[in-house]
Amino acid sequence: MKKIIAIPLENGVLCAHFGHCQTFAIVNVENNLITEVKEVVPPEHVPGLYPKWVAQFGVTDVIAGGMGQQAIMLFNQQKINAFVGAPIKAAKELVADFLTDKLSLNANYCNHDEHAEHGNCEH
Repeated sequence: MKKIIAIPLENGVLCAHFGHCQTFAIVNVENNLITEVKEVVPPEHVPGLYPKWVAQFGVTDVIAGGMGQQAIMLFNQQKINAFVGAPIKAAKELVADFLTDKLSLNANYCNHDEHAEHGNCEH
């Protein structure tokens, strides 16, 4: 089994607000073992951009803190699973939890009243 998992980071740990991250950890996994971790700097955040940008790395899954429904849908359109509500931890720790079915997810969907009329969350 091969997976490539993207995790938005801020100061080395999961960024609570997806669209505000400093870097993305791109974690390669083969046969449930982490084979490579690299950090990449994303382009300036524009709603709808990150799913296509992340897809270029062959990402199969995204582990995130907060993310809006629109972003989840856009990841799904790129054939990327989005796991939302992950705890603030380092990328390797999150992936290890994910691979052993120990990743605790608490739904953390961005749904701010000021964005509701636009249908987009800025995170």
